[in-house]
Amino acid sequence: MSTSSLPALERHDPVGVEKRNIFVTQSEQTRSPGKVQETDLKSLKNSQVVKKQEELNEVDVQLAVKRQEFNNRFEVLAQRRSELETKQQQAREKTTKFERFVAENEAKRCTALQRCEATREQNILKQREIEALTEELEHLRARKQVLTQRIANFKIYEEYLMKTLDHLPSIYHNSGYEAVVEPIIRRYETLSATRQELLQRFKKLEMEVKQGHQQLRTTKQQHSIRKLMASKEVSDLQTDTETLKEKNMKAELNLTMQQDACREMVVETQRLLMAIRNLAQQCYLPAYGPLESMKELMMMDMVKEYILDMADTEKRGRRKMESSLATTRTAALINQRGKGSFKSIRNKTLLKSSSRKSETSD
Repeated sequence: MSTSSLPALERHDPVGVEKRNIFVTQSEQTRSPGKVQETDLKSLKNSQVVKKQEELNEVDVQLAVKRQEFNNRFEVLAQRRSELETKQQQAREKTTKFERFVAENEAKRCTALQRCEATREQNILKQREIEALTEELEHLRARKQVLTQRIANFKIYEEYLMKTLDHLPSIYHNSGYEAVVEPIIRRYETLSATRQELLQRFKKLEMEVKQGHQQLRTTKQQHSIRKLMASKEVSDLQTDTETLKEKNMKAELNLTMQQDACREMVVETQRLLMAIRNLAQQCYLPAYGPLESMKELMMMDMVKEYILDMADTEKRGRRKMESSLATTRTAALINQRGKGSFKSIRNKTLLKSSSRKSETSD
C-alpha cells in the first residue's frame, strides 16, 4: 500500500521528491569511498567463506552417506552370509542323515545278500551231496549186480572145488585152506585200513577247502565294505573340498568389496584433505606459521578463527552503519522541526517512511 501511494505523492508534491533526493544524497555523502570498498571486500570474503563452508558441509554429508551405505551393504552381506551358512549346515545335516540311511540300507542289503549266498551255497552243497550219494548208490547197485552175476557164474566152480575137497584126504583140509586164504584176508584188511585212512584225509581236505571258501567269502565281503567306506570318505572329502572352495570364493569376494570400500574411503579422504588445504590457502593467517608444515587439524582451526574474525568484522561494520544511519536520521529530524507548516509535517512523515524503506533495501 505504501508503494502504491508513493507515485501519487511524487506527482502532486514535487517538494517531497526534492527533499527525499536531498536525504539520499546526504546519506551517500556521509559514506566514504574507503569504507565502501572495505565493506565490499569483507562481504566478498564472507560470501567466499560461506561458500567454502557449504562445500565442506556438503563433502561431510556425502562422506556420511557413503559410510552409511557401506555399513548397510556390510550388514546385508553379513546377513546373507549367516543365511548361507545356515543353509549349508542344514544341507550337511540332511546329507549326513541320507548317507547314514544309505549306509544302513547297504549294510542290511549286504547282510541279506550274505545270508542268501550262504543259504544258496549250502543248498548247492546239499544238492551235490545228494547227487553224489545217488550216483554212488547207483554205482553200488550196479556193482552189486555185477558181483551177484559173478557169484552166480563162479558158483559152479565153488561147487566143483567143494566136491573136489570132499574127495581129498583129511590132511589137506585144514592147513592148505588157511595157507591160501589167510594172505588174502590180511591183504583185504590192509587195503580196508588204507581206504579208511584215505577217506579221513579226503574229508579233512574237504573241510579245509570249505574253510578256505568261507574265508574267501569273508575276505570279499570285508573288501566290499572297505570299498564302500572308502568311496564314502572320498565323497565326504569332495564335499568338504567344494565347501572350502565356496568359502574361499566368498572370502575373496568380501576382500575385494572391502578393498573397494577402503579405496573409496581413501579417495574421499584425499578429496577432503585437498579441500581443507585449498580452504587453508584462502584463509591463511601468518600467526599459525608456514602452510607447508601445518597439519590438517591446525588448518581447520585456522579456518575457523578466520571465519570468526570475518564474522566479528562484519558485525562491527553493521553496527557502525547502523550508528551512522541513526545520526543521519536525528539530524534530518532536527532540520524538519524548524518548519511548522502542515506541509512540512507531511513531508517529514514521507521522509521518514522513505528512509525506512531505504534501510530495508540496504
